[in-house]
Amino acid sequence: MVVTAMTVDGPQDISGLIAAWSKGDEQALSSLISLVYPELRRIARRHLGRRQPGHTLESAALANEAYLKLVRAGGLRCENRVHFLAVCSQIIRRILVDHARNRGYAKRGGNAVRVPLDDVLAGARARGIEILALDEALESLSKVDGRKCRVVELRYFGGLSVEETAEVLKISPETAKRDWKMAKVWLFGELTAERDRTGRR
Repeated sequence: MVVTAMTVDGPQDISGLIAAWSKGDEQALSSLISLVYPELRRIARRHLGRRQPGHTLESAALANEAYLKLVRAGGLRCENRVHFLAVCSQIIRRILVDHARNRGYAKRGGNAVRVPLDDVLAGARARGIEILALDEALESLSKVDGRKCRVVELRYFGGLSVEETAEVLKISPETAKRDWKMAKVWLFGELTAERDRTGRR
């Protein structure tokens, strides 16, 4: 069972800490992280769970690196707990992409870090997508439709519900569901076409 920050402390306390951190209070960030750390670890585990066995990162190290990046960033503007966790998820995704690049993986090499998209993109041909290929596809989607890209980041990478995603993006849950469905279709087409172009199975 996931322990959420809301069960540890009231939403007002979380919101107050987020507001203080947004104004540059580093102590507020430290207190905030201690409250939401279980969720931060869950997000990190979710990211790492999509990678093939043998990767060198652990969820605690990934969560800690995300924390350090938050400290270095100073006060980022976050409206609430869900928005804060969405920012954390985005940071973790960037850390993983940077890690894949720094390890010298070829863009589409046989040893590339893979992200199975079975849960997101239907169809056997979508399995084993490399994290760098997915990152490129998301970059392309962001140029076509930035909101749909954010929906994918929040739902797939952040593990947010449709309702939480809608809250962060200030759209209706119905719109979030529609964007999620359309984004999955678009990404499946993009990643499948890329595999066909590169001759991968």
